[in-house]
Amino acid sequence: MQLLLAAMVGLASLAAPARGHGLVTKPATRTPGEATAAICGQKMVTFYKQDNTSYPEALKRANGLADPKYDAAKCNLYLCKGFQFEDNKAGVQSYTAGQTIDMEVYIRIPHKGYANVSVVDVQADKVIGAPLKVWPDNYAASMNNPKDQTTFSVKLPDLAGRCAKPNECVRIFPSSGAWLVGATRG
Repeated sequence: MQLLLAAMVGLASLAAPARGHGLVTKPATRTPGEATAAICGQKMVTFYKQDNTSYPEALKRANGLADPKYDAAKCNLYLCKGFQFEDNKAGVQSYTAGQTIDMEVYIRIPHKGYANVSVVDVQADKVIGAPLKVWPDNYAASMNNPKDQTTFSVKLPDLAGRCAKPNECVRIFPSSGAWLVGATRG
């Protein structure tokens, strides 16, 4: 069975004393556009276009939610940063169970933490199964991180029929030390 994952990578918003800035550069991730501006507001779109390595808490501190179009019920800042699927339909990626997915991460500002790569059911906003890769400690602790923290592969498990349609599931990169693209409550 072929599995479809929307182009996205995100993060868990777990408490940590410091957050890094970075993003997943491979595979492609979601970006904000007109659909995102319609429900999250243009201030949010402009904020992330100016710094695509930023994160929801910085957006809030910058008063980025003070936009009349921001709709908290529809703009889930902790799932794909609120970036809407409609802006990213051309970026849907197709994988099969057992397929290896190569990933690359750029860390702009490091902060020690932990991280994992997971698959999330978009509608339920819940992680499916166990993480695909885990760094339990010392993730993104320096500008010279071990190669397996910035260039690595994960193997997609059999998801038992889930994720067969675009935007049913997304690939996420939850981390408490490095904010990459987006966020989700794992």
